[in-house]
Amino acid sequence: MTPRTAVDTAAGVRSGSLRAADVLEEHLARVASREAEIHAFNLVTQDAARARAADIDRRVAAGEDPGPLAGVTIALKDNLCTRGVPTTCSSRILEGWKPPYDASVVERLAAAGAVFVGKTNLDEFAMGSSTENSAFGPTRNPLDTSRVPGGSSGGSAAAVAADFATVAIGSDTGGSIRQPAALCGVVGVKPTYGAVSRYGLIAFASSLDQIGPFTHTVEDAALLMEVISGHDARDSTSIPQPAMQLRQELGKGVEGLRIGRITDLPAGADPGIMARLDAAFAALEAQGASIVDVQVPAFTYGLTAYYLVAPAEASSNLARYDGVRFGMRVEAPDTNAMYSATRAAGFGDEVKRRIMIGTYALSAGYFDAYYGKALKIRRLIANDFAAAYAKADVLLTPTAPTVAFELGSKGDNPLAMYLCDTYTIPTNLVGHPAMSVPFGTAELGLPAGVQIMAPTLGEPVMFRVAAALEEAAK
Repeated sequence: MTPRTAVDTAAGVRSGSLRAADVLEEHLARVASREAEIHAFNLVTQDAARARAADIDRRVAAGEDPGPLAGVTIALKDNLCTRGVPTTCSSRILEGWKPPYDASVVERLAAAGAVFVGKTNLDEFAMGSSTENSAFGPTRNPLDTSRVPGGSSGGSAAAVAADFATVAIGSDTGGSIRQPAALCGVVGVKPTYGAVSRYGLIAFASSLDQIGPFTHTVEDAALLMEVISGHDARDSTSIPQPAMQLRQELGKGVEGLRIGRITDLPAGADPGIMARLDAAFAALEAQGASIVDVQVPAFTYGLTAYYLVAPAEASSNLARYDGVRFGMRVEAPDTNAMYSATRAAGFGDEVKRRIMIGTYALSAGYFDAYYGKALKIRRLIANDFAAAYAKADVLLTPTAPTVAFELGSKGDNPLAMYLCDTYTIPTNLVGHPAMSVPFGTAELGLPAGVQIMAPTLGEPVMFRVAAALEEAAK
């Protein structure tokens, strides 16, 4: 059965032909039947969701319009603040913490009529590519429960793939929306940095983090972007412009567009993945686009630069978890001992690893050699992308180098795990938009995603290409 889209759900609820309560119960029934094996959620908020759905139905009956997402069920990544609802980042250090406010994105979704089903599992503090680094246990891929859903937003991707919710929200610091979207066979969007407010997103790396949607269709992703994008005075990095209008772009086709093929793309992707990328180029060419070869020489250094910039920012951002202000506290004889004991007990291995890398990279005597150099590489990558976008409207790459891998297969080798984000990280470093669209299957019949990258605020053309690929994949 094809899952009902957000567009169809909202249209049905607004017209009165569908009840929000019925839509919700369908999803809760699926959660009840499969959540124990998949573990997409840290918390299912069914009571609040039922009250919310009933309120939306009451408003429709009274002749009101609840908004463009009326009755649409949404799963929220558990690093988005939700007032009075536990928000843990899948870490022991925040276990039981209830934020006193809602994230901007949560406010906007609520104002649009959405129904929140729960908070989804993630790699602790969004650090990982498999959702195995959660303090509350791994999430499994609904398409094959012996495999990972990707990460760090694996819970959100799995929730959509299993149809526990119509759509979900995740965050993307180095590929954490796009890579799990590819592994779970759904659409995932990382918007332009600053296009969606980060207010109320618990920070991992503030210059890289961006919030975006997981959906079954490109049209649903466009609808979600229209709701969550737009200026927010509470986020100092928010771009001062109104919400994006993307659905009007979807039917425009790709005739005349220049699709860039990166000839010096880092190797390492499976043959089946590269075959799907070639098929995507062919499909777009058949629809009237031209394929142009471009070079992005610094692309290959993205991973190295990222694993200095991101941990350095994380080391600074995670200093606030000290056992004093909020979250967990381990008692000790004096304050310094309490800090150490709390952080040792509260953080998992991967988070500790990245805090240590970041603190080292920022320390006196090493700053210029590591962090300073990584920022120079970041600049080079931006320059190379600018040159590529002078020749092409969008660039296409694989989203992930492989299909979903088996649980536990990379856990002992952090470097192998980091390589999962080879193709997604460079866009985060330069702040450009990128999205993953499912495009057939590769090895073992598992889904493959194609990544569409565009220049800053290039979402309109990116969504045009995404719609064309989605059509070609049918």
